[in-house]
Amino acid sequence: MKKVLLTVIENKALTDSVYQMKLQGDVSDITACGQFVNIQLAGLYLRRPISVCNCEGDVLTIVYKVVGKGTEQMKDLPLGTVLDVLTGLGNGYDLSLAGEEPLLLGGGVGVPPMYMLARKLIEQGKKVRVILGFNTKSEIFYEEEFKKLGAEVIVATADGSYGVKGFVTDPMKELSYSHFYTCGPEPMLKAVYKTSTTEGQFSFEERMGCGFGACMGCSCKTITGYKRICKDGPVMKKEEILWQT
Repeated sequence: MKKVLLTVIENKALTDSVYQMKLQGDVSDITACGQFVNIQLAGLYLRRPISVCNCEGDVLTIVYKVVGKGTEQMKDLPLGTVLDVLTGLGNGYDLSLAGEEPLLLGGGVGVPPMYMLARKLIEQGKKVRVILGFNTKSEIFYEEEFKKLGAEVIVATADGSYGVKGFVTDPMKELSYSHFYTCGPEPMLKAVYKTSTTEGQFSFEERMGCGFGACMGCSCKTITGYKRICKDGPVMKKEEILWQT
């Protein structure tokens, strides 16, 4: 973990409620796909944890949905704003387990972490399929960006307004794959767990107090006891998760 000052060099809308921000500076502590950063915002006590979408050179890309005071403030930040950011948080995905035909599944704001992961796997010569899940057509983002990487992309919408009608698990049932990686809301993760036919890795979305393991506010039950999503996760392997009912 490193505390750094990063400068906003892009902040634009992708949909009515989803924004993409690019930050420039020392991002050397971001070393794994699936890690996150924690951003300090003026007047707010708790930092805002945001998944890393991409990191190349000295530029960090994050994609966030406006859902509260923090993200509402973020969308209005002008270019040149300097932010206090904790970087290199979380464990990230293990790419060594991917096999030759990994499957990536992202739902809503769980889509962004899949981007850097897809890029890295494709750079390794893997045949990457990506399933992106949204409620409706107007919420879709990053479909073309994944295609430009060279990934095969399937989009599922719950209302059937675009792509496959249903959830990410519907096209998943028809595919063969060597390993899977996923990020999204817990109901989606549970459905992927039940549908999957191979080993895989889950990235959990949780409200975090500190973001680096000082509290137990974001714990997950596993076969070896409770783990902190921010410190021991956010990525957990399929075989270690015990779903709470």
